[in-house]
Amino acid sequence: MKAVVLYDTTLRDGAQAEGVSFSLDDKIRIAQRLDSLGIDYIEGGWPGSNPKDMEFLQRWSDYGLKHATLCAFGSTRRAGTPVVEDPNLRAIVESGVTVATIFGKSWDFHVTNVLRATLDENLAMIEESVRFLRSKGLRVFYDGEHFFDGYRANPEYAIRTLEAAASAGAEVLVLCDTNGGFLPQYVSPIVTEVVKRFPGVDIGVHMHNDAGTGVANTLVGVDSGAKHVQGTMNGYGERAGNADLCTIIANLKLKMGVDCVTEEQLAQLTKTSHFIDEIANRRPNPHQPYVGRSVFTHKAGVHVNALLKHPITYEHIDASLVGNRRRVVVSELSGGSNIRYKAREFDLNIDDDPDRIASILNSVKNLEYEGYSFEGAEASFELMLRRTLGLHEDLFELEGFRLIIEKKGNNGPPVAEATVKIRIGDETIHTAAEGDGPVNALDNALRKALIQVYPEIEKIALTDYKVRVLDAESGTAAKVRVLIESTSGEYPWGTVGVSTNIIEASWRALADSIEYGLLRKPGMSAQKDPVD
Repeated sequence: MKAVVLYDTTLRDGAQAEGVSFSLDDKIRIAQRLDSLGIDYIEGGWPGSNPKDMEFLQRWSDYGLKHATLCAFGSTRRAGTPVVEDPNLRAIVESGVTVATIFGKSWDFHVTNVLRATLDENLAMIEESVRFLRSKGLRVFYDGEHFFDGYRANPEYAIRTLEAAASAGAEVLVLCDTNGGFLPQYVSPIVTEVVKRFPGVDIGVHMHNDAGTGVANTLVGVDSGAKHVQGTMNGYGERAGNADLCTIIANLKLKMGVDCVTEEQLAQLTKTSHFIDEIANRRPNPHQPYVGRSVFTHKAGVHVNALLKHPITYEHIDASLVGNRRRVVVSELSGGSNIRYKAREFDLNIDDDPDRIASILNSVKNLEYEGYSFEGAEASFELMLRRTLGLHEDLFELEGFRLIIEKKGNNGPPVAEATVKIRIGDETIHTAAEGDGPVNALDNALRKALIQVYPEIEKIALTDYKVRVLDAESGTAAKVRVLIESTSGEYPWGTVGVSTNIIEASWRALADSIEYGLLRKPGMSAQKDPVD
């Protein structure tokens, strides 16, 4: 199939998502990453709405974009305002871009109830706005807002709005499901009809996701003849969001044979998705198709058994094509295949000994029964596996710790002090340290003791600490699970501890975290694929 043009509106439509706000520097970094991904057009913002978008667009030549073209967004002229005096259109021209995307009303209901204009005046607003921008040397993409709702209510008028834009020189006519409520079976015939009615103009689709069909509607639109696809990375957008370009790109390339990006660019999809989540200060969705951390993760023993025989048994594509990777996790639902898989992943030889595998599996299930969970704590599982196989000798041994928490008066914060005594070989080290809380004090005291022998501990940083109450009905005597995530700056790892005492659970997770970070060598958790 002929390549489909990719149009990203993360920086404008995506920024309308609740909780998302991009600084000028954020927008520049995202635009550069989208350019590397192979996006053809990047909608940089609405210059008539705020000075940040205007500055971002005016500086576009500074960003070093090698492929993408930056576009300015705006609306048709206001009702009753001469086109040459409309501030939004003038701002687009002043932004210095070469491509303008403007939207107009396609739904007669919106024209009469929102614009408070006549149907003929709306057609004039569309035609005059496009013609004005074209007269200033800009290429124009026209977004037909609420087009699908408008077509359903009054198909003749909806088509006339497109004719007004096309007659004035619009290069692309984009059909928008602005309310995001259409289903694929209703999208297809409408797109097919519009493509037939406008043979000399490219047709595009812009779908929102309020019915959960944004991606499906986009793919149906392409299958029905659309050559221009709009969306946002990770599906950012107002309400339920826009159609997710990550999923769209992967489906176009891998499922529909549409040459929209190169194979090398597709392999950067997962990193790009997570990079943008990081910039937006959002936690990546682990279940997001193609790029989510969990979408190539296997837990059930039956699945892993089949996976070891052939990947396609439970995977629809090779995860590496989109820059993701396969993961197998261990839990009480696991079978012997999970243990074999993880042992191979960790480069450990268990000789496929059924008795040894059964013993390890039984230990896992008993620990899970006690409240442990290794899905987010693979470092603890790897240490447990190495200890079981007699392949691990602890770097330090706890002889004891003591915590003192002191609060003076009602205004000042409490101060925690931890005293830790550990043994390393024949030497006993006794240290004390303060912290913002008891766990922080323990962490500081342990590091103070270990740094004398293991200076590389300075590279290990705790990045996340979670506590979950496992049996709330026990009240303050409830058993708790503590999950700790740490990093060396190059890779993260997770550890777990469980106890009825939150400090004891925290210590177990903390000790595993430090132990793993100090022991980790290139062969440990190398993330190689045992199936390949």
